[in-house]
Amino acid sequence: MTPVDLLDLDSLLDDEERQIRSVVRRLVDDRVRPHVADWYERGQVPARELAREFGRLGLLGMHLTGYGCAGSTAVAYGLACLELEAGDSGVRSLVSVQGSLAMYAIWRYGSEEQKQRWLPAMATGEAIGCFGLTEPDHGSDPASMATRARRDGDDWLLHGGKMWITNAPVADVAVIWARAEEGVRGFAVPLDTPGVSVREIRRKMSLRASLTGEIALDDVRLPADALLPGAAGLKAPLSCLTEARHGIVWGALGAARDCLETTLAYAGTRTQFGRPLAGFQLTQAKLADMAVEWQKGFLLALHLGRLADAGRLRPEQVSVGKLNNVREALAIARQCRTILGANGVSGEYPIMRHANNLESVLTYEGTSEIHQLVIGQRLTGLSAFA
Repeated sequence: MTPVDLLDLDSLLDDEERQIRSVVRRLVDDRVRPHVADWYERGQVPARELAREFGRLGLLGMHLTGYGCAGSTAVAYGLACLELEAGDSGVRSLVSVQGSLAMYAIWRYGSEEQKQRWLPAMATGEAIGCFGLTEPDHGSDPASMATRARRDGDDWLLHGGKMWITNAPVADVAVIWARAEEGVRGFAVPLDTPGVSVREIRRKMSLRASLTGEIALDDVRLPADALLPGAAGLKAPLSCLTEARHGIVWGALGAARDCLETTLAYAGTRTQFGRPLAGFQLTQAKLADMAVEWQKGFLLALHLGRLADAGRLRPEQVSVGKLNNVREALAIARQCRTILGANGVSGEYPIMRHANNLESVLTYEGTSEIHQLVIGQRLTGLSAFA
């Protein structure tokens, strides 16, 4: 139980879920917290080393079955995401892009040969994957993607580019989505294939403890067996995004909880006008409102996780979770910053780092506006996307 657990939410979890959460929390405390401020400041992270450690713990693709994956529940995966993002959003992104985007795409849409080739190595962290959907000029409108795939005899030729791709600078394989004559298709592309080049994106102000890249595809020739045979049409990559968004619903709560716990400790010891900050009415009002929103966000995430485990989770329900929890987590981080005052912008405390990270989480995997429109379409039966 954490200091912000007003409603005894732990009682809603079973013993195995609490145990998984505790194991991931210890890993984050030992391996991430002592170093993450420096990773963030330098804009570097030992991604391969972390991936192998996460793989040994069974965190990579943990909610998938077979091929060396742990086969855990959606709730257990969500709790792991929460603890990882309590360390840093970039660290959670490493795990969720690996498992919920790259591995999930191959697991759900790939051939048996592709699964055998990639998934066991990705589950251990020996191979790292990324997910190439977003393009320089096409973010929230993937239907307009410019990357093209055309047949050339038995082979495929891919031409185009992908942008803002997490893990790309260290990835071994990219799941690339391209428009072919018959519609959108997915490909498992080894990044050492001739014609593929990756450029790391630097000078980020957010997610600095995460490696992000641009992938250029210059008439990349791929054999026929690079095609993900089960992925036809835009619904395939969108289903992968839905899978990843579930982890974000939980992960954002981790960043918010770390901000809240840091702020509670700070306000209890920092004195102004002869008493601790925590003893002032305005401070307590802020803390109370933030704690209530965190509890509500956890209940929402848990409900969605239980729906996922029952096989009943719908995409618009995930949109509700991402819209609410990321928006509220960012509001909590900003409010916590006000209580810490000038110390709130110091790298000695995690508040501003979390706030900056959440600015990216707010817009990746679907902006808040996109999720509002998904929910609006469900409510009205009318599409407002075009």
